[in-house]
Amino acid sequence: MHNPAQAYGKTAKVVANPREHEANLLTKAAQQLMAVKDPFEPRSDAFRNALIYNRKLWSIFAGSVTGDDNPLPDPIKQNIANLGIFILKHTVSVQANPSPEKLDVLININREIAAGLYQRPA
Repeated sequence: MHNPAQAYGKTAKVVANPREHEANLLTKAAQQLMAVKDPFEPRSDAFRNALIYNRKLWSIFAGSVTGDDNPLPDPIKQNIANLGIFILKHTVSVQANPSPEKLDVLININREIAAGLYQRPA
């Protein structure tokens, strides 16, 4: 499995549209989580790796959005940071008490944010 920080750095240099790049990474994370939902084997390497990839990806998002050089408006930066904190806490909950239903929250958030990023801003 690839490290999301490396994937982000490599592809960001190639992709002209950073929104599309971030959407692709979120879609990849959602696909990995879906793949370990059925069959559900919480002790498998694939399960752990999918959670780690998603957690690292959201850590990168939350960290990069809070930087002073980020041009997003403060309320949006705060919302993304809060969502990142929620993702990290929910991931700990999934690890502590694994169930396939808990993965749905992570999958749906990733899909919804990716869908929004794929849309072109007005």
